[in-house]
Amino acid sequence: MSWDALSRLLDERAAAKRRALFWWRDDDAATPTPDLQRLLDLRRAYALPLALAVIPNQASAELAGLLQSEPDVAVLQHGFAHINHGAAGEKKSEFPTSRPASDCLADLRHGREILRGLFGPRLRPVLVPPWNRIAPALLPHLPRLGLHGLSTFKAREDSWAAPGLMQVNTHLDPVNWKADAGFIGLQGALDTVLLHLRNDSDEPLGLLTHHARHDAETWDFIAVFLAKTGSHPGALWLDVDSAFGAGPQSGQRA
Repeated sequence: MSWDALSRLLDERAAAKRRALFWWRDDDAATPTPDLQRLLDLRRAYALPLALAVIPNQASAELAGLLQSEPDVAVLQHGFAHINHGAAGEKKSEFPTSRPASDCLADLRHGREILRGLFGPRLRPVLVPPWNRIAPALLPHLPRLGLHGLSTFKAREDSWAAPGLMQVNTHLDPVNWKADAGFIGLQGALDTVLLHLRNDSDEPLGLLTHHARHDAETWDFIAVFLAKTGSHPGALWLDVDSAFGAGPQSGQRA
């Protein structure tokens, strides 16, 4: 598998004046690190917007200071503490079905207050639950906490996860979490991209990165992927507000 198939598809989109849509989410930010700086430098090199999912109870004033020079970086809420509360036999989740809803919602409310205090208007009303999992029963309660967007992983079932809660997911994670967090391989990564784009989904393809967990191959892939798509006339990278339809806070289910 080479990059040729992706280039051809984007060329076709350009010729048809129908650009493929992309957006970029990076998880687990908390404080400035060399890996995070590398990610920000990469973003700046290709002039692409980035949504940074920040862990509230680990977030630092230093991170807020660093982002002051990054106007194209938005902040999303990455749960509260990124701690697994799943019961035995449950998949990892900070907000699993087995945990009392009142505790989950209290953590989310507190986390939002922390992030608002640190990041102000840079904070978007979007929840990224750790491990991309959250109990479905919690979803209708999120809008009253000021959370009107939800982002997890894999193609969404509906653009609305609940009334007043728009969902825009990510689809391409180049980290192979089942094999020592190495790179998933070029074929696996490009297959994911091409399948999503050929399905002609109305959901923009979401690139999911984890700056603290990338090996050399993963960094190399991300750089080439951004280079191949970032300035191609058949591709358009959306900021988080555009990905969520010009801002999920104003959206309502039709």
